[in-house]
Amino acid sequence: MTDGLLLGIDIGTSSSKGVLVTRRGDILARATRPHDTSYPRPGWAEHDAETVWWQDFVALTRELLGAADGRPLAGLAVSGIGPVLLPADAEGRPLRPAILYGVDTRAHREIAELTGELGAESIVERAGTALSSQAVGPKWRWLARHEPGVYERTRLFLMASSYLVHRLTGEYVLDHHSASQCDPMYDLRAGEWATDWAERTAPGIALPRLLWPTEIAGTITASAAAETGLPRGLPVTAGTIDAWAEAASVGVREPGDTMVMYGTTMFLIQVLADPRPHPGLWTTCGAFPGTYSLAAGMATSGAITDWLRRLTGGDFGDLVRQAAGVPAGSRGLLMLPYFAGERTPLFDPDARGVIAGLTTSHGLGELYRATLEGIAYGVRHNLEAMRASGGGAGRLVAVGGGTQGGLWTRIVSDVTGTEQQVPTETVGAAFGDALLAAVATGADPDVGVWNPVATTVRPDPARMEVYGEFYQRYRALYPSTVDIAHFLAAQHRAAGAAGA
Repeated sequence: MTDGLLLGIDIGTSSSKGVLVTRRGDILARATRPHDTSYPRPGWAEHDAETVWWQDFVALTRELLGAADGRPLAGLAVSGIGPVLLPADAEGRPLRPAILYGVDTRAHREIAELTGELGAESIVERAGTALSSQAVGPKWRWLARHEPGVYERTRLFLMASSYLVHRLTGEYVLDHHSASQCDPMYDLRAGEWATDWAERTAPGIALPRLLWPTEIAGTITASAAAETGLPRGLPVTAGTIDAWAEAASVGVREPGDTMVMYGTTMFLIQVLADPRPHPGLWTTCGAFPGTYSLAAGMATSGAITDWLRRLTGGDFGDLVRQAAGVPAGSRGLLMLPYFAGERTPLFDPDARGVIAGLTTSHGLGELYRATLEGIAYGVRHNLEAMRASGGGAGRLVAVGGGTQGGLWTRIVSDVTGTEQQVPTETVGAAFGDALLAAVATGADPDVGVWNPVATTVRPDPARMEVYGEFYQRYRALYPSTVDIAHFLAAQHRAAGAAGA
């Protein structure tokens, strides 16, 4: 199909977004719906699939369709947070709230068990990634242990994108990329489910059919059309995890290309021509057939800036202005941004946030800048791990809401010593979905036309020198405080359990 509009919908951690796009990449309409993430206990993070994922999807779709002015649709693609675990019955009805990705750290016992049973080196070699709070497999075992009634009734294993695809088309599918984050249940080199390890990890669970994000999973059913207003028979792609859709939106497709996503969490994706497993990173399938990715993710980034905003009652514009007036190094403040543990390259769910150097002379501007700098040090730590794994040193593309205003991107370039390209469209998982839908329905868009580079952020040599010294202290601060952090994390869990 060469004509018709494209619809992209993305379910994020704190909001859902959608776009209606022409096949040239012109955005005709965009829509956003904020939503809440539930944190019922320390270390838990959940979404209700019906009230968050589905209701957001329906509302966004109906709003966007109003801008179509009668023009036909050619295709739909969806993405969402992941990897997540949503157990559902045979009809796709959720049996409990979805257990979210690495920000949910409840399965620490199961991570250790599975690693001991299968072997840490064997897991990295076969699945591509060491088990951590990001992995789906340990969460399956947690579910079987702690909620056996739910586990026994589970017939379908869904994520945010595949839940929407199933509800729209009736098809039980999962894209290869999302499956490759279901460690240790997917064989990365074979490109298929590791059925023996999957049965050991989640016995009795029927696994979904695997497709690529650019393949059509099915078409809109009559019942889905009635609920959403979408035309019956509209092609729907297999979908994928949001960060990979975002990477597609900015043309991160060639080996060495790297995306840095400034969002609620910081996420990095580097394209590879072949798998390069690293014990401190995630090695996955890419969004396009025949590609692989090195991925890294910090457990918190924008979540900390929002926490500070809410705590102080300020607004982001004022915080950025104050922080911009503070010199590099935040007048002697240094932050570890591990407010929800840390994912790569530490894989430590019990890491905790630290603000070192506080005095009564420090104000809100210093605190906010130290937050941005601490996250930037984490980005540098992850980029160094990527280089150590043999990943390329291609272009760096910045995306996400945190690119607005320019201060955060400047700090990251100064800390890492790396240029960043900022495209015209920087909040683009839904935009990337539309691009994937275009590919799936017979087009191969030129991303340079769809989403050209708007500006390039270049590092400042003087600030690079300052940050180089601070970075060495940043790397020393975690091992110096880790025992205290773990003690405090245990106390936090115990207090949460007592109050549950």
